[in-house]
Amino acid sequence: MKAKTDIKDRFVIIMAGGRGERFWPVSREKTPKQLLKLLGDRSFLQDAVDRVLPLVPMQNIFIITNETQAAEVRKQLPKLPKENVVAEPIGRDTCAAVTLGAALVGARSTTGVMAVLPADHVIPEAKKFQQVLADAFDLAGRGQAIVTIGIQPTEPNTGYGYIRVGEPLPPPTGGKAYKTVFHRAEQFVEKPNYDTALGYLQSGHYRWNAGMFVWSFVTVTEGLQQHQPEMYEACQRWFKVAGNAAKLAKVLAKEYPAIKKVSIDYALMEKAHNVVCADGAFEWDDLGSWTALGRHIKADAEGNCAVADFIHVDAARNIIYDARSKARRTPIAIVGLRDSILVQTDDAVLLAHKSQAQKVKELVKKLAEHVKLKRLV
Repeated sequence: MKAKTDIKDRFVIIMAGGRGERFWPVSREKTPKQLLKLLGDRSFLQDAVDRVLPLVPMQNIFIITNETQAAEVRKQLPKLPKENVVAEPIGRDTCAAVTLGAALVGARSTTGVMAVLPADHVIPEAKKFQQVLADAFDLAGRGQAIVTIGIQPTEPNTGYGYIRVGEPLPPPTGGKAYKTVFHRAEQFVEKPNYDTALGYLQSGHYRWNAGMFVWSFVTVTEGLQQHQPEMYEACQRWFKVAGNAAKLAKVLAKEYPAIKKVSIDYALMEKAHNVVCADGAFEWDDLGSWTALGRHIKADAEGNCAVADFIHVDAARNIIYDARSKARRTPIAIVGLRDSILVQTDDAVLLAHKSQAQKVKELVKKLAEHVKLKRLV
């Protein structure tokens, strides 16, 4: 039985390379969703770092982002060592980012235990999250388990992948029982249709796949060696230079474009037999679109959620967001509009029906192809 992982041996990799296109026109390539302050005076990335600081030293937190966003990430996190912000030369999905994270951790400590967390989630109950993460760190540090944190579904959501879980696992031999309930993860399933999602919700045997993972350096590299040998070999090469930021950047620039583009779910989680799912017993939202943001803004009597100087007649269930600089803000007045999203920035306006919120991503693609408007992407 391995002793509890020392705090110096805990690491966090925060994935912060996404573009957040569904939050256009506020989210842009250089300032994507995770770098925005949509719900207060801290960005989602700053919140993600704040949440893990009680469990992990600042010098053990790495941010994996891209070259366009790296400068802003460093600006937002001035206390983080500059070399802990690592820019991918090109997006290669989550397996490549996890492999890079493992190399960074291994270069510091081959006995390290690492959590891989997204940068753009909303978790209002930080203490509950920290309890689950601390228990997951402990379990992952004791042996060969790959731990993922699953969220209890509250609705038949078709926008998330799901994890089918088995019976709760007993506490570790000779160890104290965890406050967190752990299950064997039996199956990872893709985003379902509505009827399937409803069945998952009613069964009680499924969790939302929140894309949060905890594992030891040894366990994740063994998993890559078994299921993704090319990634494992890349990890070995990067591990050798990961202690030197300039050397690492040079090697990544040369090798990254040829790396296979594959998600960590498909590459490892769906194939491994040692996956354990922790019950994420905390409030959680991955804020996939403007409609999701509406859940976190107080509504008026007609269900309008507004962050704006807003006045209306006979308007209901709208999301109104004014992101203009204070000097340029003017009142937003609406008559008879229902179930819509209205977002205003200094240089663009978005008006969309709530049911079409996911299609904002298509709009961004169209803007990128437009000669005069691609500057807005």
